[in-house]
Amino acid sequence: MLSGWRYRLESVAGVAVLTAVAVAVANSGVAHALLGRLPVVGRLAADAPMGAELFFEVATTVVVVTAAFVPLYKPRPRRILDTVALAQKRVMVAMLALAAVGYFDYTYRLPRTTLIAITPVLLVVLPAWFVWIRRRPTDEADRAIVVGDDPTEIERLAGDVDVPLLGYLCPTSSLVPDAGESQTVATAVADGGARIRGLDRLGGLSRIEDVLVEYDVDTAVLAFEHTDRAEFFGALDACYEHGVAAKVHRDHADRVLTSDDDVGTLVDVDVEPWDVQDHVLKRGFDVAFSLFGLIGLSPIIATIAAAIKLDDGGPILYSQERTAVFGETFDVYKFRSMAPEGESIEPIDDESNDRITRVGRVLRQTHLDEIPQLWSILVGDMSVVGPRAVWTDEESLLEAQERSWRKRWFVKPGLTGLAQVNGAKSTDPEEKLRYDLQYVKRQSFSYDMKLVTRQIWKVGADVVETVRG
Repeated sequence: MLSGWRYRLESVAGVAVLTAVAVAVANSGVAHALLGRLPVVGRLAADAPMGAELFFEVATTVVVVTAAFVPLYKPRPRRILDTVALAQKRVMVAMLALAAVGYFDYTYRLPRTTLIAITPVLLVVLPAWFVWIRRRPTDEADRAIVVGDDPTEIERLAGDVDVPLLGYLCPTSSLVPDAGESQTVATAVADGGARIRGLDRLGGLSRIEDVLVEYDVDTAVLAFEHTDRAEFFGALDACYEHGVAAKVHRDHADRVLTSDDDVGTLVDVDVEPWDVQDHVLKRGFDVAFSLFGLIGLSPIIATIAAAIKLDDGGPILYSQERTAVFGETFDVYKFRSMAPEGESIEPIDDESNDRITRVGRVLRQTHLDEIPQLWSILVGDMSVVGPRAVWTDEESLLEAQERSWRKRWFVKPGLTGLAQVNGAKSTDPEEKLRYDLQYVKRQSFSYDMKLVTRQIWKVGADVVETVRG
């Protein structure tokens, strides 16, 4: 992968050159002849521009597209899917900006034929360009680092890594040797506080993303004394975002997703369990489902909002911080179904919960209180199908009861899932976790569709039962 100013210059130059070539080709005589044969576009096609007119078309398009791609000019390793998605979003932003230019008489109008012709081309070539410069083909061996908070564990695991190690990341506070530490580690740390097993210290844990970029890291070995949310899963999150493989000690395998055939001291963490095809289909379905739901249910949304207000005059929506992928958090919104006071982190059955309002009880029975979560799905915080997003304050209680609870963090939380369609609740964390982990192992787009169908049938049955009752 290129880095620094070289990456910035090549990314900007690539966008500008590819955009200019796309506009020039789209305005060639051959392209216009082909466009003229298309049923709809043919009526828009005009004579190919020449001279100054072509120059202004190219210059306008290059300036707008180059400006739209500013977020991608920072050298940062990204997963291929993220690179493609982000590049395509910037192409659409640029095309909308170019279309808007034509509404003002004092600006240069880009012909609609040109926009129609270059949009599909740029949606392919610009993401491909950023994927190409993201990581160059190389004959070098894998590049690995050790990330941890325990010098003893770092020294131990460094000896089990079979690829070249570039160094390690560790908090400064962890490098002060205690009286009970081994002499080997204490001596290594005392020597300038920088080297363990001959490895240079590359910085603290806060530098993990910078190090992944600067050293083009392929593998990160996690050497933590405890799998704590802020550090252990924070490091996993960085690996997930940057497309870096992660390894952990076998003792921590019950907290992470691993392949069943791993042997040895170190095991590979499955930081991205979805394959490319299913990932694209899943996200496309999430967007379509949430948009259709928000638009199609808008009359019901307005009716529910009015009913909540008339019931007790309190707020319409209820927000709560929930846990997402790798311990990240986001705010989830639901129609308020309970009185605001007296919230407890202990899971309570609806039958014994006296805080539920009259309207709220109907909303819960029909699942209509969940409708605002469609917004979280649309923006990407949630998915339609996945483990239920848990209140952050409740997570600690559930983790204390179930050691493997954090394996749920490897999949985006969902509006429904295997646990939900089977009626498993947080009041029975063992059963809930069993269903969630079963989903994680079996997840696929086709499996998601089966669960969505079952959930829609279940919601319909609950609505009918509520109306009859």
